[in-house]
Amino acid sequence: MFDTLELSTRTALVLWGAFLVSALFGAAARGGRFCTMGAISDAYGIGDWTRLRQWAFAAGVAILGFAGLVQGGWVDPADTVYASDRLYLASTLLGGVLFGFGMVLASGCGSRTLLRIGSGSLKALVVFLVMALAAFATIKGITAVVRVATVDRVVWSVASGTALSDGLAQAVGWPAAYARLLLSFLLGGGLIAWALVDRAFRTPIHVSTSLAVGLSIVGMWFVTGHVGHVLEHPQTLEEVYLATNTGRIEAMTFTGPMAYALDWLIYFSDRGKLLTVGVVSVWGVVVGAWVHALLTRSFRWEGFRTTEDLANHLVGGVLMGVGGVTALGCTIGQGLSGLSTLSANSVLALIGIFAGAIAGLRYQTWRLERMA
Repeated sequence: MFDTLELSTRTALVLWGAFLVSALFGAAARGGRFCTMGAISDAYGIGDWTRLRQWAFAAGVAILGFAGLVQGGWVDPADTVYASDRLYLASTLLGGVLFGFGMVLASGCGSRTLLRIGSGSLKALVVFLVMALAAFATIKGITAVVRVATVDRVVWSVASGTALSDGLAQAVGWPAAYARLLLSFLLGGGLIAWALVDRAFRTPIHVSTSLAVGLSIVGMWFVTGHVGHVLEHPQTLEEVYLATNTGRIEAMTFTGPMAYALDWLIYFSDRGKLLTVGVVSVWGVVVGAWVHALLTRSFRWEGFRTTEDLANHLVGGVLMGVGGVTALGCTIGQGLSGLSTLSANSVLALIGIFAGAIAGLRYQTWRLERMA
């Protein structure tokens, strides 16, 4: 059992660990041009699948890494924020579509926005503020009321759990742990193999970037699920995961944490507003990207070119804030962190995000053709 001093030390260790992991993510993602929207745009627009293979490799590493943590007893999959007995059919799909469309208008998803802030983009700073405000409104404000009264009602209860491995275990009668390990190996290994098949991908920069991003997800799982795990809190005598917003095991995600980061800044003097893993991960990505930009002498100020450019980024920020909270995560939150747990909700959200991104790219093409 921990005393108060030991608990404070452990909490600080969790926060510093989360900050360092997210900073490494920021530096690696910026250095390797890791971007989900860019990957979809490259594949859809010019038939270049290299960055999409980057994403697949990172997802494969995250899946295998999470399975390894579970197998080693360092993380309990039932305590993750993605563990659920309900499929949010409408929320994940519709929220994903909104987020995907919005990230095209805003020149990148939440993580890319943070990377661009660290690189000197004032455009990304505006997107961050708008996205954080829209996200907070969808967590607790006016759009939260709409969300709860509409799409959140369309759910499907699954007693056995909504992880893909839960469905496999029930279908064939295997133990859940065995089904998880096998499916993680097949899916994670398959994604890595698909990425490595392409010779253009097999370069040091692509492989190292993908590996670093994937390991960042695994590292965050370890920090919150093992380092931050306390079996008996000295005050409540309950099991707790320190410094998380949900009280459960969290990994890297950015839509909700952007709202919490803005809230923490606004109410900085309020002693009740404590730093959390989500908040420090937001600043960590910005700092990591900023350090990389300085070291490579590529820091550049960037502003809006036209009024239409500003309008697109404002609308994109709103759509990502609303969509990311509605879908229960972003391209990193549902895409890499959620998928690493084999969450079916994450798969649905990814389908929505990819569909929304393609719709956004088609809209941009239509706009260019109309202007021409």
